[in-house]
Amino acid sequence: MTLPLIEQQHFRRVCGKYATGITVLTVLDSSGAPQGMTANSFTSVSLDPPLILVCIDRRTSLLAHFRPSVYFAINILGEEHRDLSGRFARSGQDRFEGVAWRPGETGAPVLADMLATLECCVTQVVEAGDHVVVLGEALHATWREGRPLLYFNSSYQELRAEA
Repeated sequence: MTLPLIEQQHFRRVCGKYATGITVLTVLDSSGAPQGMTANSFTSVSLDPPLILVCIDRRTSLLAHFRPSVYFAINILGEEHRDLSGRFARSGQDRFEGVAWRPGETGAPVLADMLATLECCVTQVVEAGDHVVVLGEALHATWREGRPLLYFNSSYQELRAEA
């Protein structure tokens, strides 16, 4: 059976019905300067070993900094980080200007006051349509109590208070 291709906007709307958290993916460039971008296509893959994946658009300049053995961080945003999410989603500016960060245990840039962080080493890069899937082994992780910044139906959302 052959079905027609799903139109891109329709596909985007359907996928938008799946709520995701928001992360900022960070890495050092070849000169040692921090680089980063907002990403919501992130998931855990395996517990043994602890593996994650993130999907990066092929057109994104950040992609040039990912290759096997490179360290990077997944900074998981709390609901108070909406402005930070927007900042790292925009291009044409120094996304780190005025943003508090430090080198993590692996040297990867870790943003201050995150809900959680995972410092990873790239283990595999897989071509997948108009994106690249980066698999990473988690080497260091931190977390704190708080509420996540969520994205659903093409907009930020908040969890309702617990009953």
